[in-house]
Amino acid sequence: MTHSTRRRLLGGLTVLTGIAAMSAPALAQLQAEIYIPAAPPPPRVEVVPVLPAERVEVERWQPGYWRWNGHEHVWAEGRYVARPQPRAEWIAGRWEQRPRGWVYIEGHWN
Repeated sequence: MTHSTRRRLLGGLTVLTGIAAMSAPALAQLQAEIYIPAAPPPPRVEVVPVLPAERVEVERWQPGYWRWNGHEHVWAEGRYVARPQPRAEWIAGRWEQRPRGWVYIEGHWN
């Protein structure tokens, strides 16, 4: 392999790697919107268990929510989840009414 061929090949790989790295976060944020004709029921009242002191800084409560299973709303119970980073806070998901129906906006770490 000649020096110029190797250089072109490495340059192409660098460009492809850069495109892949830039595309990954964008793809992670894509979410298909599924429109539901019926409003979700009101959220259930949940009893949030008390965490042991050593877990308070590393876990956050993710409240329960109504999810759509393709036929009806089904309750997904809340739970504690490990933080991805020390100061990350959980932003709960929510249902939004749109002209075409109801859409669930996923929760995320902030």
